[in-house]
Amino acid sequence: MSRPRLKVTDEDVFAAAQRAMSRRGPHELILADIAREAGVTAGRLVQRFGSKRALLTALSERFAGSASAVFAGLRAANRAPLATVRAYAICMADLAPTPEALLRNLAYLQRDLTDDVLRRHLVENARATRREIKSLLRAAVERGELRRTVDVGTLARTVETVIGGSLMSWATYRDGKAADWIARDLEAVLAPWRKRPRPRGATASRGKRDDKKLRR
Repeated sequence: MSRPRLKVTDEDVFAAAQRAMSRRGPHELILADIAREAGVTAGRLVQRFGSKRALLTALSERFAGSASAVFAGLRAANRAPLATVRAYAICMADLAPTPEALLRNLAYLQRDLTDDVLRRHLVENARATRREIKSLLRAAVERGELRRTVDVGTLARTVETVIGGSLMSWATYRDGKAADWIARDLEAVLAPWRKRPRPRGATASRGKRDDKKLRR
């Protein structure tokens, strides 16, 4: 049996759901909130998806496969690999336009962690995200942005952990903007592994000093 057609696409409904979720926590959100955002009736959403849970599960499944597209867009907008990593970190700050919004997002995260189906989608996205970060860090090594001695796998895991942890830390201190807070913590992690360019003339100057020593 085919599902009833809506005047809006699934993507429109998912976008409407995300807007509604940004204003209401998991215990407040009802199907009518999403329907209102999408411009349809709650009954039509029930006909198409079955229930609020089924709709949110479909949204979670879509999120699980979104990492590649997200990073492709970031790569297209940023030339350097490390700039792309930083852009991703700043994107995570979108979860916290305000402390209250972050608390709602954390409530949804708690729901995802306690639901086997939603957690599976969450893990799928997390693993894909780490692979993308690892790929960018490897590209940064090849490009000369990072030292070749860096353990890319370990650093990718650390970057992933720091971004999430920094967001939580900002929620506690609420000092300045979340994007600035995360960017500063990310730079602290990357700084020891950055490959600093050698100043111009450094090799020549050293060579001249060595020549003087030999003539003495």
